[in-house]
Amino acid sequence: MKITVRKLTLMSLLTAMALIVFIIEAQIPLPVPIPGAKLGLANTVTLFALFYRGLGERGDGSRQGDGSESPVQIPLWGGVARSAGVVPSVHSLTTANVFMILVCRIILGAAFTGRIVAFIYSIVGGVFAFAAQALMKRVVTEKQIWVCGAVGAVFHNIGQILAAMIITGTPSIAAYLPLLVIAGIISGVITGLVAQLAVARIGNRE
Repeated sequence: MKITVRKLTLMSLLTAMALIVFIIEAQIPLPVPIPGAKLGLANTVTLFALFYRGLGERGDGSRQGDGSESPVQIPLWGGVARSAGVVPSVHSLTTANVFMILVCRIILGAAFTGRIVAFIYSIVGGVFAFAAQALMKRVVTEKQIWVCGAVGAVFHNIGQILAAMIITGTPSIAAYLPLLVIAGIISGVITGLVAQLAVARIGNRE
C-alpha cells in the first residue's frame, strides 16, 4: 500500500516521540543491580502505533457520521468484531509501518546517544520483541495491551541475552535471564498500560 503524506507524517511524529523518550531514559540509570534492565518506555510508542487504527473514515472515502454508512460487522484486532458504519481508515498503520518506526528509532537512538556498540543488542532485542507483540496483537483485545507489553519486554530481554552470548562467547550470561524476565514483566506491564490508555483515549479517533 502506498504511504500517504498523512501516514508518513504520523510515522515521523511517532518516531520522534519514541526517540525523545529513548534519549531521556538513556540518561537516567535505574537503581537496579541487573545488567541490561530498563523500563523501555520507548516501547510505549511502538505499542500505541501497533494497535492504532484510524477509525472514522470509510474505505470508500466517506466520513463517519455523513449519513452514508451502514451498520456492518467488521473484524478488529484479536478477532473481535464490532458493529459500526466504518472500516479501518486508509491512514491506519500497518505492521510494516510500525516496524519501520521501530528500526528508525533504534538507528537514530544509537547515533544520538553515541552507543553504537549497544545498537546490536537493541536491534536484536527490538526485533524479538516486535515479532512477539505483532503475533500477540492477533489474540489480545485493546483492553489487554498490557499483556502484549509484558510479552514483548520478556522477548526483548531474551533477544539481548542471545546477542550477548553470541558476541561475547560467554554462555554463562544466560544466568541473568531469570532476573531480566522478572524485570521485563514489570516494565512491560507499565509500558503496556500507558499504551493501552493512549489507544483508548486517542488511538482510534481521527
